[in-house]
Amino acid sequence: MALKLYNTLTRRKEEFRPVNPPQVKFYVCGPTVYDYIHLGNARVFIVFDVIRRYLQHRGYRVMLVQNYTDIDDKMIQRAAEQGFTVPELAERFIDAYEADVRALKVKPADIQPRATGHIPQIIALIGRLVEKRAAYPSGGDVYFDTAGYENYGALSHQKREELLAGARVDPGEKKRNPLDFVLWKQKKPGEPAWDSPWGAGRPGWHIECSAMAMHYLSETIDLHAGGADLIFPHHENEIAQSTAATGSPFARYWLHAGYLNIDDAKMSKSLGNVLTVRELVKEHHPLDLRFLILSAHYRSPLNFNSELVEASRSGRQRLQEMVDNLNRALPGAGAASAAAESRLQAALEQARFRFTEAMDDDFNTAGAVAVLFELGRDCNIYLKEGYPYQRGLLEKAIGFYREANKILDILEMENPGELEHDIREAIARREKARCRKDWTEADRIRDALLARGVILEDTPYGTRWKKKA
Repeated sequence: MALKLYNTLTRRKEEFRPVNPPQVKFYVCGPTVYDYIHLGNARVFIVFDVIRRYLQHRGYRVMLVQNYTDIDDKMIQRAAEQGFTVPELAERFIDAYEADVRALKVKPADIQPRATGHIPQIIALIGRLVEKRAAYPSGGDVYFDTAGYENYGALSHQKREELLAGARVDPGEKKRNPLDFVLWKQKKPGEPAWDSPWGAGRPGWHIECSAMAMHYLSETIDLHAGGADLIFPHHENEIAQSTAATGSPFARYWLHAGYLNIDDAKMSKSLGNVLTVRELVKEHHPLDLRFLILSAHYRSPLNFNSELVEASRSGRQRLQEMVDNLNRALPGAGAASAAAESRLQAALEQARFRFTEAMDDDFNTAGAVAVLFELGRDCNIYLKEGYPYQRGLLEKAIGFYREANKILDILEMENPGELEHDIREAIARREKARCRKDWTEADRIRDALLARGVILEDTPYGTRWKKKA
């Protein structure tokens, strides 16, 4: 099966063909570190974490770069309000971001550059644009000349006239055209600044991502991703400035995660409904939040409310309990035999195919999660009706969930506790005694294990165990 993804630039699904397979160069726009991340931010980072993991599962060597925007207007304003320097504010919220996404099982990018650590690369890129007359200095600022870039609006699929209707010139800006955007901002009193050929100042927002993507990856990268709110103007401007500088396409594929609403309303500070990850994980298990996000297709709008998060908690717990039951049944399982060629064996083969089919179809995590539940029903039937269990078949089922969880990371796959070898053997002997209906021996072993602090519980899905608290 071929991996296909939806490219925002072309508005169609395309077969994924990186420039130099199996290498994949992947850039994700990271946070502006002036506040705690909210659930909408978290959706972006979780989604592209899973996409990176799936690409690796498919055999690609992924180099992921995700930046920190640690200098911009919001950061300068917030630092002044809270009595911090801009670097102090950045350090505080970079630490907070890393703690929050770690709780959500998001793996760190291979490279996590900061804008302020790449001022020379940013100045050099602006210099190339000025030299090519794609950008112009104006009163200490430098602006990109959108009039000279023919394809402006290609990513957002808007005509120049439509973009002009919503454009404005803010006080103090010295640009020729309302659509032009700033690459370098002249220093204002009290602001951080760096020397440049155009005078002391700091970079604009858009130029930093182009400079860092080119520096760490290449002039043409395979994947560029972020939230749908970045399509215009941020990613549109990245394409314009990068292509104008190099003459080459900036990214082959553009991926965007859909919006997240709260109780069917857009998340906004004015509505007072901004939910930070830091607060949410105090009320909800982080894996329930991750599960909720991955239960929808990444491009679809996602609504968050108490009912949905409760449904996600319940669903994930059912799946977790089934996997725990598989693990608990393993000590009493016998050697593999022809009996393994059962309904569960066929269901496992079908699940592997359908999981890959879903993920190959534009990273359809909703479909992949549905496969886990469908197989779970067959696993529960087997645990209820298939005793004595076949070790090989249980190991295959656990192996499938372990493999899928390396991509989705919504379950806790380790055995629910560790048991000494002789206790595992005793549980296995008891299972054999129950199979031959030797209830006296089964009770004797159960009581002996209870004396050692191991509680056995016989369920329709096999024997479960737990240690005394």
